[in-house]
Amino acid sequence: MQSVGELVELLSIFEPIGLPVISLYLNAQADEHGHDNFHTFVRNEIRERAKTFPAGSPERQSFDKDVERITTYLDDEVRPSANGIAVFACAGAGDFFEAIQLDAPIENNRLFVYDQPHLYPLARLMDQYPRYAVLVANTNSARVFVFGRGAKLDSEEVKNVKTNRTKVGGWSQMRYQRHLANYHLHHAKEVIEVLERVVREDKAEHVILAGDDVIIPLLREQMPAQLAEKVIDVVSLDINTPEHEIFQTSMESLKEHDSQTDAEKVDRLINEYRGNGLAVVGAPDTLAALSNGQADDLLISAAPGEIKYDEARVKEVLATYSVGEGAPSIDVSESRLVADELVKRAQASAATITFIEDVSLLADIGGVGATLRYRF
Repeated sequence: MQSVGELVELLSIFEPIGLPVISLYLNAQADEHGHDNFHTFVRNEIRERAKTFPAGSPERQSFDKDVERITTYLDDEVRPSANGIAVFACAGAGDFFEAIQLDAPIENNRLFVYDQPHLYPLARLMDQYPRYAVLVANTNSARVFVFGRGAKLDSEEVKNVKTNRTKVGGWSQMRYQRHLANYHLHHAKEVIEVLERVVREDKAEHVILAGDDVIIPLLREQMPAQLAEKVIDVVSLDINTPEHEIFQTSMESLKEHDSQTDAEKVDRLINEYRGNGLAVVGAPDTLAALSNGQADDLLISAAPGEIKYDEARVKEVLATYSVGEGAPSIDVSESRLVADELVKRAQASAATITFIEDVSLLADIGGVGATLRYRF
């Protein structure tokens, strides 16, 4: 199954040919009656957009073919568990059609028709729902979960023989305590080996630990440095906590971590920029840095409408760094299209992308900036 990251990469290299590209984002969460509500939205919005193309024109023919294929897909191929759907189609471009169903919700139904895919919302979803591992453990068992895209992707269990509490005294008590400590240490080593393998194989970006006061210090002692660096929080959860509660608690931790990290990244960006260091701010200079391959981490507002810029300067940068002969120009009056271009050029230059959820953090610098790998 194609990942969100793979789809974003594919969409970022789509070459416009002057025919309409449909980008459809749907909230597929069931209502209180267990029904999807996006079909009416799709039917009404597509009917209105179709009227904007002359009957019989190549644009209308391509659009109508896309509508037919999208309708069939939504009627026949959507799984009941999907909470979000994204579809991209352009029949005139070699029957281009890409769709993905997500366990993570898409907040609003949206339809975009332009000459290239609108990938910004999809890229933001990738940032909102990274892969992460949760380890819930006690002194004789452990559960490891990997979550991503709003759902469980993998899980494993570790079980060892439970030690019995024994009342003894003197030397016997001391020997028993040493035995117990050795047992707990062996268990911790085994759990960390499993966690390290799962994190590596599932490419988890973060780790959240949950357990009691006995096992957590032992687990931390056994962690190799590379794994320890991924730990973002320690929470209080019992080994028998239901999976949905583990997911909810871990998502709260992840959001809190992201909020703190966002603020730290913006502070670093602004400090570097103030000191004439390795940073640029504003859409024009950020586009130029991305086009040059200078940008290391693109920081962009989670609301495209908050990206403010001088249209003439953005046009100048786009003309200077035009991609290919006769590359289509962007309507710079639409901030979402400029946001899309920023994301595309970040993808092309292997820059990381951080969507800043608290839009006020970037408000004073036009909603976008980037730290740099180097300066010319």
